[in-house]
Amino acid sequence: MPELTADSSTSVRIAVVGAGRIGAVHARTIRDHPRAALVLIADPDAAAAARLADTLGADSTDDADAALTSDAIDAVVVASPTPLHVPHTLTAVGAGSSVLMEKPVALEVAAVDACIEALGDRADQVMVGFNRRFDPSVAEVRARVRAGDIGTVEQVTIISRDPAPPPPGYLQVSGGIFKDMTIHDFDMARHLLGDVVSVHAFGQHLDQEVDDLYDAATLTLTSSTGAVAVIVNSRHSVAGYDQRIEVFGSAGTLEVGNQRSTSVRLHDAGGTEQAGPFLPFFLERYQRAYAAELDAFVEAVRTGTPQSPSIADGREALVLAEAAAESARTGTTITLNQEVAS
Repeated sequence: MPELTADSSTSVRIAVVGAGRIGAVHARTIRDHPRAALVLIADPDAAAAARLADTLGADSTDDADAALTSDAIDAVVVASPTPLHVPHTLTAVGAGSSVLMEKPVALEVAAVDACIEALGDRADQVMVGFNRRFDPSVAEVRARVRAGDIGTVEQVTIISRDPAPPPPGYLQVSGGIFKDMTIHDFDMARHLLGDVVSVHAFGQHLDQEVDDLYDAATLTLTSSTGAVAVIVNSRHSVAGYDQRIEVFGSAGTLEVGNQRSTSVRLHDAGGTEQAGPFLPFFLERYQRAYAAELDAFVEAVRTGTPQSPSIADGREALVLAEAAAESARTGTTITLNQEVAS
């Protein structure tokens, strides 16, 4: 790997492992970044890898290990199925590359712990893809919370509803709603509140066509400061991709509202404030967040600074996901010891 410095004109050469939906998002974002070069796309489906690579001007392969260990790259985006995140990350870091790994790190905390142990002092070369931290509105809210604009934070409400459930094949390997979907909201709660010390979750199975234990959930998280976060999830929002955050404090409230393709509103005899649907899905809603996430990743690779969100952040979100699953199963509040929650 060539030496990269903050003032160097050398592009960070990146391979994407996984040519599915999220892999395509990352690949296009890399193609458009001024200090990154999309070199290679790998997927066991050679035709899928080739189609995406041809569209974006990159090479392709059906051999993931060849991409992960290539001398022609400096970094890897791991967008493969979740069970492959840890082995692909370890291979890439072992070959000298930095890694942007999609969430969740793994489906069990024990597997994350083993990964962190294997990485050792190279763990700071790994970023976990909690892209919502990089959304401009979310970033502004966090900055203003930290600046004390709304006083002491007392309550956080996070609403995250998908327009439709994932395909059945995806659901079978996703780990369930808490590890696949709520994982973003667990990270957001920690991002805004800090340590979480207890979790209470109620899961719902409302759509009998969804082959999963739960397709909706409501959760209450308590932080070490006594502040409370409420998370509301659903996999079927007919109005579109419903993404809202409210942070309520002793001196005010900050909100992140839904985004639409236009701000035009119709007022007529049939009603007022009539607007179009929310943006269709995460590709549109978080396009700017993915670009900012990649920018932070590339900058850390170039300067050698630790990646953030870190693999430790990924672990703590998964701890909360496992606690939520246990809470939903037993109907009890799960208390986390300080060592786990820190």
